[in-house]
Amino acid sequence: MKRILKLLTPALLMVLLTAVTSWGAKGTLMTEAVVRRVVTDYLVQRSENQEVTIRLKSLGYSGESLLPPGEVSYEVVAPQEWEGWGRKSLALIVRVNDRVEKNLTLNVEVEALANVVVATRQLEFGMLLTSGDVTLQKRDLATAPNRVCRGIDEVIGKRVKVGMRVNSSLRADYLEKPPLVRSGQMVTIIAENSAFKITATGRARGNGAEGDQIMVQNPNAQKDIQAVVIGEGQVRVEF
Repeated sequence: MKRILKLLTPALLMVLLTAVTSWGAKGTLMTEAVVRRVVTDYLVQRSENQEVTIRLKSLGYSGESLLPPGEVSYEVVAPQEWEGWGRKSLALIVRVNDRVEKNLTLNVEVEALANVVVATRQLEFGMLLTSGDVTLQKRDLATAPNRVCRGIDEVIGKRVKVGMRVNSSLRADYLEKPPLVRSGQMVTIIAENSAFKITATGRARGNGAEGDQIMVQNPNAQKDIQAVVIGEGQVRVEF
């Protein structure tokens, strides 16, 4: 029996142990350790594609409870909009032979360690970020700012809109793409399809970074057209 248990995954092992204890005439003992394992497994599965390391810091459940004899199953229910870390109230539904025996509210606190982009120096307004200005560090997403940047590629080449102190986590909304076109600037208008390509000169009616849509005036037609910024002083129109 011991050899068989060693070959099982923790989740399958828990199910097996539950089934074994359920054979007793007195039923199954639901302990704090069992509840912690159930909730932890749920949190890990929920965050498996987010590149985080999950730790259940507090559970909001203690003691033990004797359940009736039968097959025990557990279901964890969390708010749909919850990211999966920080403080939150979860529901734990305990069933025996598919009959609800307990519906518990668990006030949990969850730590989620992940790589985030951190400033290696004071970041001043207007700076264009380079690889020397930032690094990756493990931080708890539960205490990190909203819209924290998770990858170096997210920030390199962007301009600082709001100054940030050394060792602070970078926020995406504190950065912006530098404008490649400025209002009033003469730009090259490119119109192309699979058959041909046409270029003309126009005047930008607004500022724009790569991928932004701006209005451009075509001097020949004296008409404003919508275009997409594709490079320094270059825009593309669709037709």
